[in-house]
Amino acid sequence: MSQQPPPTALSDPAIEDIELLVVGGGKAGKTLAMEWANAGRRVAMIERGWIGGTCINVACIPTKTLVTSARALRMARRARELGFVVGQLPGDPLAGDVAVDIDLLRAHKEGVVGEMVASQRSLFLASGMDLVIGEAVFVAPRTVRVTADDGSRRTLRGEQVVINTGARPLVPDLDGLTDVPYLTSETLLELRTIPRSLVVLGGGVVSTELAQMFAVFGSSVTVIERGPHLLSRLDPAVSDAVADALRADGVDVRLSAPAHSVARAHWPGGEGVVVHLADGSQITADALLVATGRTPATATLDLPSAGVDVTDRGFVATDEFLRTTAPGTWAAGDVAGTPQFTHASYDDYRVLRANLAGGSVSTAGRVIPSAVFIDPELAMIGLSQVQAEAAGYTVKVARMPVAKIPRAHTLRATAGLWSAVVDADTNLLLGVTLMGAEASESLTSAQMVMSAGLPYTALRDAIIIHPTMTEGFTLLFAGID
Repeated sequence: MSQQPPPTALSDPAIEDIELLVVGGGKAGKTLAMEWANAGRRVAMIERGWIGGTCINVACIPTKTLVTSARALRMARRARELGFVVGQLPGDPLAGDVAVDIDLLRAHKEGVVGEMVASQRSLFLASGMDLVIGEAVFVAPRTVRVTADDGSRRTLRGEQVVINTGARPLVPDLDGLTDVPYLTSETLLELRTIPRSLVVLGGGVVSTELAQMFAVFGSSVTVIERGPHLLSRLDPAVSDAVADALRADGVDVRLSAPAHSVARAHWPGGEGVVVHLADGSQITADALLVATGRTPATATLDLPSAGVDVTDRGFVATDEFLRTTAPGTWAAGDVAGTPQFTHASYDDYRVLRANLAGGSVSTAGRVIPSAVFIDPELAMIGLSQVQAEAAGYTVKVARMPVAKIPRAHTLRATAGLWSAVVDADTNLLLGVTLMGAEASESLTSAQMVMSAGLPYTALRDAIIIHPTMTEGFTLLFAGID
């Protein structure tokens, strides 16, 4: 029997020329693509599979959805303190007990994500853009070849190109890690059970949020941080408060504890992982979460073929106007080294929109707020005291326990610390860090004062609704002088 010849490889079709080619559907790119398409321009956006980008699918939206569940669970467990009972008849010694149902939890998360993904897809298609699902690789400047799941190919060339492929979890070069099952911030979202015990490598934003959340869900959690503080860019007093908040929920926080290696652990009826620390101690758990940062998603793009350079950390190299080293090619969001927040990527969209229209809007000097959705919440903008003093400012510092804010008592949420750094020469706010209930909402008031170039007294002397958490600014600044 004669052997059949191999199938002929699909030949590349003719190049399709368009006005705007967006590679990766993150916040900046998808917003620009929809705007141009709605204006009747020829636009194609290539997405590998996550409609709406990282935030909606595996980052901000699903994690904050689960954080909401953890907060509700904590509230239910405090039912008697707040004047009601949950699940049992009054007088029952078990009144107030609640439990996590992993199937309901996953359905809740997937429901929120699914609704937002469907909405995004509808908006993309309604705009008139060409939404291309597939893997893109540059074959020439401003030109990509896209391979779909069925093997078909298209070659697209844009008059203008935006690279917006985001970032992925960074997996450190740790001895033994490739030989053990481990979770990342993305794969953790697909868990079918709540692990009895969980070790978290890293002490950053993702680590602290997920560690506390799983502790509330019932896991025995240990956080291993190689440095002396969690969230190392914060002033030590705030970092210490974050560690205390995690410990209050039962998290074992190990600081100055670099991991040396990991290995499989076995016990009757199961297996897990053992983490060996540099000091010779070890921690055994059912599951290991690697949360040591994120790295740009550029490995498969073949950026040299596009004439696009990268930095020594692998991010797409851009100038302050988000132009890359290749003419007509721009980059935005995480992949361009922008602070890894969706709201920062959205501001990149504003920069791109203006500059593609002939403007010269710069990213230099912008002040971007951030939040860590632990409990109590943490939100910050601008400089810490250490950073301000290192920059040469003479500063005044205001600090206040959240327990001084009346609204905190009505919420039964008096844990936390507010602080602000003021330029002693101009009375302008240099930075604000809020740790407490509703911190991410309250911070916006300080951000507006900073954006307007107003002195801190604009907040101190404002007539703010009582009782609200934002009212705390009048108390925070009352004694700064």
